[in-house]
Amino acid sequence: MKYMILMTGRFDFQPCVYIMVSFNGQAIYIGVTSDLMRRIGQHRDGYFDGHSKKYKTHRLVLFEIFGDMDSAIAREKQLKNWRRQWKISHVTATNPKWRDLAEDLGFPALPSY
Repeated sequence: MKYMILMTGRFDFQPCVYIMVSFNGQAIYIGVTSDLMRRIGQHRDGYFDGHSKKYKTHRLVLFEIFGDMDSAIAREKQLKNWRRQWKISHVTATNPKWRDLAEDLGFPALPSY
């Protein structure tokens, strides 16, 4: 696994909802995890079959941390039910340039296509 890295700290085993996008932002993936660092590596490695692998949603543009998994799952379901434009507006409000936040967590920059 080429992008898998080990880190200890505040994001390990912390329930969170995250949004990953393709290089051009056209494909959006919303997920929930208790280990954000591992999940980012899995997305970048193409570990999951389906939407994420097909559309190469490798860039982390938003994540929200929760105190428990039930709250994180409820938020994931809420976001998945939003219209596409609402999702885009939410990401833009918190990350106006749609930067890859994984870089801030120690992952290498991805190439621009």
